[in-house]
Amino acid sequence: MRIKVLGCSGAEFPGYSHPGFLLDEEILFDAGSLTNVLDEKSQLKIKNIFITHAHLDHIKGIPFFADNIIVKNKMHRVGIISIPPVLRTIKKNLFNSDIWPDFTIIPDPENSILNFLPVKHGKTLRLNSYSVTPIKVNHTVPAVGYLVEDKRERRFFYSGDTGPTDLTWKSIGDIQIHCLIIEVSFPNSMREIAINTGHLTAKLMKDELKKICKLPQKIYITHPKPQYSKLIKRELKLLKLRNLKMLKDREIITV
Repeated sequence: MRIKVLGCSGAEFPGYSHPGFLLDEEILFDAGSLTNVLDEKSQLKIKNIFITHAHLDHIKGIPFFADNIIVKNKMHRVGIISIPPVLRTIKKNLFNSDIWPDFTIIPDPENSILNFLPVKHGKTLRLNSYSVTPIKVNHTVPAVGYLVEDKRERRFFYSGDTGPTDLTWKSIGDIQIHCLIIEVSFPNSMREIAINTGHLTAKLMKDELKKICKLPQKIYITHPKPQYSKLIKRELKLLKLRNLKMLKDREIITV
């Protein structure tokens, strides 16, 4: 599996893009970055978008993506996939014809640009050659991470935004995760705010790794606040984990 990091930042500044992870050019996990990174041809290859939760930094690319589709290619259709509370929030607060046109009924309800597809915690969705399972995580709003497996039984888990959690790792069980994409938003000195907002620090993230039955072969850190990225990088280095790396925008991950 080939994953292009469209963005992996926990805030937006020049040179820092919000989360978006593009799997094999067709499936996007979170849409904080999309139209600001991909050209038109690449955008129109995307067929499905899995959303971890409804916070703006993870969904803000969808409205502009839908607009680009209707302008140029009216036959292109995209599935927006997540748990029901996430889809309801996006529909109510974004695609409501006030904030943005309702592309779930444009050009018509039976043939809309965006097709909202609900999934359930722990229930695997088979999509092309992939199996995708939403796993509940610990955030301030309903949220999931996604466990993805290909036909070779190679797996990655993308946590989205999460604070400390036991349930997530129990749900994953004892299978081997080949690649873990997990967030670290704050430096260790901001442990309290991290926990209160459903995020992790480097030390909290290391504690999460102890809960995983089989340590992932590769660990990639996403979602650091740019204001603290250098400090977070130093704190991650002190963990002395050889298989750990902080991600960069536009990087390519091979699973």
